[in-house]
Amino acid sequence: MSLPLTPAQVYLAVEPIDMRSGVDGLSLHVQESLGKPPCDGSAYAFRNKNSTRIKLLIWDGTGVWLCMRRLHKGRFVWPQSHDAACVLSNEEWQWLTTGVDWPRLNAPPQSNWRV
Repeated sequence: MSLPLTPAQVYLAVEPIDMRSGVDGLSLHVQESLGKPPCDGSAYAFRNKNSTRIKLLIWDGTGVWLCMRRLHKGRFVWPQSHDAACVLSNEEWQWLTTGVDWPRLNAPPQSNWRV
């Protein structure tokens, strides 16, 4: 299933959040912690501490979308960064939401590996 939206970019908030946060709390987090305007057409993704749930916040021209996804098994692979947020391509976002270890898809081959 896909959303009837195509955001300009998807930003991942690196630090976990309290999943009880709603539209107002997440919008405030985008504004204060990420330093971005929440209604700029981008999507903002957040995860819980266990990386088993994600929330996606998207402001469009007429309102706001707040979506949640939960994995029954496994965890979402979230990037490690010193920045407050990172940007994903649409392909990376699709892999992340299905629970795939998406950073390994573009990993360079190890040159020192031998049989």
